[in-house]
Amino acid sequence: MKKLLLVNTNTEKFPYPIPPLGICLIASFLKGRYDVSIYNGMFDEGLSLESVIRSFNPDFIGFSIRNVDEVVPEKARFFIEGVYRNFIGPARKYTNVPFILGGSGYTIFPKEILEYTGADYGIAGEGEEALLSLLGAIERGEDAGSLCNVFTRRGHGPGVPGVLNDYSLRPYSTIDKNLDFTPYTERGVYSIQTKKGCALQCIYCSYPVIEGRKYRLRTPSSIADEIEQASARLGSGVTFEFVDSTFNEPKGHAEEICRELIRRKMKARMRTMGINPRNTSRELFHLMKEAGFTQIDVTPDSASPSMIKNLRKGFTMDDIKRTAGLIREFDLPSMWFFLYGGPGENRGTFNETLDFIDNYINPDDLVYMSGGLRIYPGTPLFDIALKEGYISSSVNLLQPSVFYFSKGSPREELKEWITLACIERMNCLPGYETTPPPGMLAEASVLRQKQSLDEPMFRTLLRLRREWKAAGKL
Repeated sequence: MKKLLLVNTNTEKFPYPIPPLGICLIASFLKGRYDVSIYNGMFDEGLSLESVIRSFNPDFIGFSIRNVDEVVPEKARFFIEGVYRNFIGPARKYTNVPFILGGSGYTIFPKEILEYTGADYGIAGEGEEALLSLLGAIERGEDAGSLCNVFTRRGHGPGVPGVLNDYSLRPYSTIDKNLDFTPYTERGVYSIQTKKGCALQCIYCSYPVIEGRKYRLRTPSSIADEIEQASARLGSGVTFEFVDSTFNEPKGHAEEICRELIRRKMKARMRTMGINPRNTSRELFHLMKEAGFTQIDVTPDSASPSMIKNLRKGFTMDDIKRTAGLIREFDLPSMWFFLYGGPGENRGTFNETLDFIDNYINPDDLVYMSGGLRIYPGTPLFDIALKEGYISSSVNLLQPSVFYFSKGSPREELKEWITLACIERMNCLPGYETTPPPGMLAEASVLRQKQSLDEPMFRTLLRLRREWKAAGKL
């Protein structure tokens, strides 16, 4: 049986380390077809890659690329540089087997990253079936450039990515069986994905580029099976995070998942990304609370009526106000995310969002305020920026410096607005301030242990932030 080594190149540990769901899915899918081994670079950061390659002696190596950059103008970290320096470059010194790239970050810039790294092949989009086809073609000595989703160094690529249309049929990832989950148990989460695709129209978002615009849903029973089995293996201390771009889209799916979890009387601790204000309801939050959700992320991006329209968010001010009210009613700890600087943003629209924060969001909940929209190829924002002359058709979007700022909210002015707003509001932080002061984090850890606190860490940190401010330590 041929051997395949899958390498997790993501080493970003803040705000917490993310287990490599993608390559674990690949490993589960290829079980019985190939001898698959996973090298997790999250904590080792490439130091033992040579010994792994020499001992396993793979016939192929796949490198998973999760992110291209920080997506924050103030943090122009180019992750692809580290991927090449710590993983792909060194690995090429030890072996000449085919190198294959994949992952969400790679999918956004497939040709550019293949050229940058010098890898042999790349898979844009979902990798399960595409990788199986690619490996077979390589073994048979066939030209892989015509395969759907596959890019080669000669520049061939698919016109339309292929997908697994029935998402519920593929095996779910047994993350902890494919790699050592122990380092994730203290601060990390066990990632759960309930669907592929996103049908929303947000102008800047790369999710439809990565996963397609059609929802492909997993069955609630499959999702509950995965959580139930992982809980039994890992114990009660693990938090399960739903990592869909939006958890409550399409309408009704999240409710069915919660009902299945409740029916099984599961006691797992859960949180979710991407609550969209459009489909929130009292029933949804009641079910989430009963099912075991202890924290949610809400991603409206704006609370200005005109900006909601310009960003094509698909909800109304009534939706976002209802959502904020329900969150406070059910006391669901929440992190809110607002993104300023899009087409039409100005000081007036900025202040409209501030008014919403002041009047509707629980002061005990955290608000992140970011300025500047990362421009990705294949998005409506790219077309808008091109039409406005903000960028040229020859711009290299791979470099982490191509952000959109409207004429009414220039970069430096917008940064000043955000900075001042966060100084005046103790529950607001600028998007580039993702790591609390080491002393505050240490104090929070001691406090949580001493008082046996089970609230989300951000609420403990917000309380300390107020205390530090009052004491003149900030």
